[in-house]
Amino acid sequence: MFLRLAQQHQEFVQDLVMNLQALTIILERRGYTASCYTCGDQMKSASFIVSLREKHLIRFLVSDYGITWMELWDDRELMKLEGAEAINQLEELANLVKYSTAVQLAI
Repeated sequence: MFLRLAQQHQEFVQDLVMNLQALTIILERRGYTASCYTCGDQMKSASFIVSLREKHLIRFLVSDYGITWMELWDDRELMKLEGAEAINQLEELANLVKYSTAVQLAI
């Protein structure tokens, strides 16, 4: 059972890393400064950073050790979430990107 859970977690992390890479591309196309760094080809971890406005950064870290969302303003930490709460915040960011895309297509 534990080996199966470990395998599922690794697959989850890999899927999350791929989605972060895709989100980075979309954000860059929308004019945001964004980056997603991975360690090696196995995609076991990633560091995702996006600048929403001047001095307003979002940093999302994912690895086998955990998942963290950090929101920074002028290099000061405003909010730090972990686990499911961090993923929920990432989902909100992705939905904002989707919504802004839909609005621009409608114009």
